Amino acid sequence: MNLHRRGRAALILALVAVVGMAFRVSWNALRDIANAIGADDTAAMLYPFVVDGLMALALVATLVLSGDARKFALRVLGTYTIASLVLNYVHGLVPELHGSTVGWGRLADWDPANWALVLLATSLPVGSIYFGSDLVAKVLHHRPTPIPAGNTNAEESTETERIRSTADLPESTPAPVVAPVVWVPDPSAVDFIKPALPVEPAPAIVPAVDPAPVASIEQRTVAAESTRSRRATGRVPDVARSPRPKRTADQLLDEARTATADWADAQITAEGIRRTVRTSPANARMLRDTILAERGAKAA
Repeated sequence: MNLHRRGRAALILALVAVVGMAFRVSWNALRDIANAIGADDTAAMLYPFVVDGLMALALVATLVLSGDARKFALRVLGTYTIASLVLNYVHGLVPELHGSTVGWGRLADWDPANWALVLLATSLPVGSIYFGSDLVAKVLHHRPTPIPAGNTNAEESTETERIRSTADLPESTPAPVVAPVVWVPDPSAVDFIKPALPVEPAPAIVPAVDPAPVASIEQRTVAAESTRSRRATGRVPDVARSPRPKRTADQLLDEARTATADWADAQITAEGIRRTVRTSPANARMLRDTILAERGAKAA
């Protein structure tokens, strides 16, 4: 781990040394260019910091920013790199610039080229003010994107786990609780529900509840329980009993003989006797056979 840190530190120091030496080489050319476009000694000494210094600022912003802001920083870095390269190239082509013997505002013999070079050299300080301020504002307002746990460096994750307290550790999310599904009978089919087991007799008669409309599950349950038919048990009340006393077989036969005395043999049927005497179909068939047998015996 220490070797890795030392290697990175050595790499950064070497980069700073190379950039510093490159700046010193470029500084000489840019200073002469500044003198040629009319800058005094102090301005000419600061001119290389305006051009190459903004390049360093754009490089740092490129490492910090992301998205469109990072693309903007790359454009600024590329533009000022090309501009510095052009001015250094002109400085190498015009020997008069080395001894400050060239006239003011004269960087090339051809007038259009000279105008373009002077415009480039004089616009770089103004551009440094604008682009430098914009880059600094973007860096200050930048919010870094959180790095997912799976993409973190092994060394950083190890150190973070060591210094992080137990309260900061992620907690496992409990599994969702699934409520059991309770079947509720349909209110429209309440009348067809029959109890599967014998039900104890209710202490009082519960009136039927109209199942529609049903407002809640509790009301459905009450409606279903209150409308279920219950088996009648115990002694039948006197009011519910039939007023007709139970008749014997002889009494039924006498009533049937009296009722069918004027009937023809063809009219004596079990249905007719049942309706007249008001008895069961089995008794009516028995009475019919007995009466027909008696009439047959008398005829014989």
